[in-house]
Amino acid sequence: MSRWPELWSALPERIGRVKALLRRRGQSREDAEDLVQEAFLRLHMYLDAGHEVRQPEALLVRTALNLAVDASRRDRRDHRDQHLAAPVEELDLPDLSPTPEERCLNHQRLMQIRRVLETRVGPRTREAFLMHRLEGFKHQEIADRMGISVRTVENHIARAVTAIWMERNPE
Repeated sequence: MSRWPELWSALPERIGRVKALLRRRGQSREDAEDLVQEAFLRLHMYLDAGHEVRQPEALLVRTALNLAVDASRRDRRDHRDQHLAAPVEELDLPDLSPTPEERCLNHQRLMQIRRVLETRVGPRTREAFLMHRLEGFKHQEIADRMGISVRTVENHIARAVTAIWMERNPE
């Protein structure tokens, strides 16, 4: 006896759950819908062939997950041929370096930040900000080096960022 009518009775809820599971596993909305549709089709064909299924929802979920794995493998296999065998030196790569205009604007921004740091904030604030933003030190490391608390470091950095922001957005 087919359990297909029983499966149809809660169809919208089941579809939603399986789609959500596939989305959590990284599938796009469209791919999840396609995979659920294919899984339902396979389950329908299996039940119509006279097979008995005790837990149709579990079979539906497992089928959808297996289809997702198969699709992922197929995508990876299809993309393998897109890699070039030529050495890097022979590849025609785009120049991603900044244009002269971008260099000029960046230089102007840096000079503006430098001026703000030299005129609008104190030396300790400037030192904490530069250690964090330019040298990449963490707040705790700055606090240890400067002999101050982490909270004070956070305040110094916030003060410097606010001064820079205020200079760029005087409104």
